[in-house]
Amino acid sequence: MKRNQNQSILRMVEISMLIALVVVLQIVSAMIPPIGGMVSITLTLVPVVVGAILFGKKGGAVLGFAFGLIVMINCITALDPGGNILWGVNPFCTALICLVKGIAAGFFPAIFYGLVRGKEATVTNGRKYAGAMVAALSAPVINTGLFVCGMLLFFKDTLYAWAGGTGVITYILLGLAGLNFLVEFLINIILTPAIVRIVDIVKKR
Repeated sequence: MKRNQNQSILRMVEISMLIALVVVLQIVSAMIPPIGGMVSITLTLVPVVVGAILFGKKGGAVLGFAFGLIVMINCITALDPGGNILWGVNPFCTALICLVKGIAAGFFPAIFYGLVRGKEATVTNGRKYAGAMVAALSAPVINTGLFVCGMLLFFKDTLYAWAGGTGVITYILLGLAGLNFLVEFLINIILTPAIVRIVDIVKKR
């Protein structure tokens, strides 16, 4: 029983450390000017993915919630200028988008990792690496995809105003979030080996 208690405490400490990293990275991200659009880039998805792989769906969802909460706070405080505009238009829908996309970006990568990695008895280095890659790449797709869906569903007028006469699809792909998404996607590709290494170290410990 004492061993289980120690493991639970260690898990809580590790999740807390990842949450702290999520908070710091998201605040730093908010200070980076948007790349070609109104939406700030995020550097936060890597620790969210690490948590999803290490602690499963619940752990990933908790880290995703922390990510979404900090994004929402940045919208309220105008650290995210585009998000602050959305908050002024509709605070409830802005909060909903922030939290839902954040939680989903932690929850679903855990599922994808488990599906690709397979059961413990069948795990190979190749499947483990492939699972981490799929998890890492799914996070920015889910995060950006749900953001765009939320904009189209709740902020269509704002989206048209931001597009400024440009076709909405073109603006979404090249201005709103497209370039930021590519940067986030490439970051996760590059850092996948580091994610695998971190997971191996923590699990061995």
